[in-house]
Parts: sequence; structure tokens; C-alpha cells
Amino acid sequence: MIAAAITKSKIKINGVNEEHLRPVIEKLKECGIIFSDYKDNSVIVDGRGHKRPLDIKTLPYPGFPTDMQAQMMSLLSVVEGVSVITETVFENRFMHVAELQRMGANIKIDGRTAIIEGISKLTGCEVKATDLRAGAAMILGGLIAEGQTEISDIYHIDRGYVNIEEKFKNLGAEIYRVSI
Repeated sequence: MIAAAITKSKIKINGVNEEHLRPVIEKLKECGIIFSDYKDNSVIVDGRGHKRPLDIKTLPYPGFPTDMQAQMMSLLSVVEGVSVITETVFENRFMHVAELQRMGANIKIDGRTAIIEGISKLTGCEVKATDLRAGAAMILGGLIAEGQTEISDIYHIDRGYVNIEEKFKNLGAEIYRVSI
């Protein structure tokens, strides 16, 4: 869903349990993402429209999931205006911020709050997947970054996402795994 939003794309996603994703869907709608055709556990996500900044506070289920905070931060880093993410569930959940900043994101941390001033574009560079969620955030940032993005420590990504590069290739992304 966030990939559709950040790449300004329209995609159909299968295997969606709308109730489990309600807080994420509601925040994406608030941001300007359009959801349609909920049927047979699928949804069409349209991220082509104008996006608005958000205020997000992570909470235990059924609130906004801390596990989606890093990915939303990637999106908000390129949404015009000022967004705020407050992390209430886990301490030290902002390790991805330094990596997004390397890509040019304008993010300031104040305790458990991140203030994100959206910029027009991210710049590709070498970044690190500091954990599973940060790895997903780096992929999302890399999808829209100008230039090449190289992500190291991808074993974190592999822990939670099976064949993620193939899934993104199937959506048209130029993404590949290299051996070093």
C-alpha cells in the first residue's frame, strides 16, 4: 500500500485483511491515497493523487502499528508539508532516520517524536537495513530516489519478506540482489 503511495502508482493487492489493516488504511486515506474495490480479500490502492502530511501516533493493536512507522516515514519524507510521528510502543525505533537522512530526508528527532518536513525527492546512496522495518523503508525510499540506492545488511529484510525483490520487479521496479 505504501509502495503504491510513494511511487504514485495504482496497484491491486491480493490477500488483504482490511480489518487488520484498518489504522494503516485510514492514515493513508487521510494522506490522500484512494482505496477501492474491496472484494475477495483484495483492494486497489491508488497513490497517484496529491498527498497531505500526517500526524501519527503508534499504539498497540488496534491502534496504528509501530511495525509500519518506518515505512510511513519514507512516504512522509516526500510529502509536502510537516508530518509528525510519535512512537509510543518501543524505544529506539527511529534507527532508520539516519539512513533516510543520508538520502536527503529532512527529519528531526525530539525524544519519541520525529518531525518530518517533506522534500521533493530523495537521492540514491548507500544505506543500511538496520532492522526489518528499516529495510522496508529503505526499499521504499530507493524506489523513488534519484540515482542508485544500495542497501546493505539485507539479511534483516530477508527475515520478514520472502522474495521481496521479485514482488517489486513484478510491479515494474528496477530492483535486484547482488552478491558481494
